[in-house]
Amino acid sequence: MARNHIAMMNHKLLIRAILEDYDLPTDGTHGVSHWARGMENGLRLAELTNANKAVVRLFALFHDSKRVNEGTDHDHGRRGAEFAASLRGNLFDLPDDQFDLLHAACSAHTDGLTDADITIQTCWDADRLDLGRVGIMPQPSRLCNDAAMSPETIKWADGRATFRVVPEFVKDEWGIGVNG
Repeated sequence: MARNHIAMMNHKLLIRAILEDYDLPTDGTHGVSHWARGMENGLRLAELTNANKAVVRLFALFHDSKRVNEGTDHDHGRRGAEFAASLRGNLFDLPDDQFDLLHAACSAHTDGLTDADITIQTCWDADRLDLGRVGIMPQPSRLCNDAAMSPETIKWADGRATFRVVPEFVKDEWGIGVNG
């Protein structure tokens, strides 16, 4: 199987399943627009890092899917990883090695780590590059790889996060109307 094969999934069905059980506002700090910007960040980085794009896409959807509040929630990443496991084989599929990367990326995404497989690093950086949505400028020392640390990447991602840009595909492909 190709390293970057696209996971078998229907984004619209998968997102609807995630949102059925989502406890926070869809337009909140950790909601749909954050997931979408994180996905765009990750896919942009994956072009440079050769990270697995299927894992990057799924990480964007699951990493904050089980938050219970917008503040401190130490176990939300692990819960998101377990939620992904519960939907695997039904609404999406990944080979075991790729699912292991997704699970690890979700579980540890708030631990402040920077040393990991390039796909996991890309997932973490995609999320960290969206900190502008809460008024925090991404710091290169907290990012994992050169692609994310580039001043151009930080400026691009932070500008979109700060202004809470909602990517067009949220409405067009995901079928969700969200205000920044």
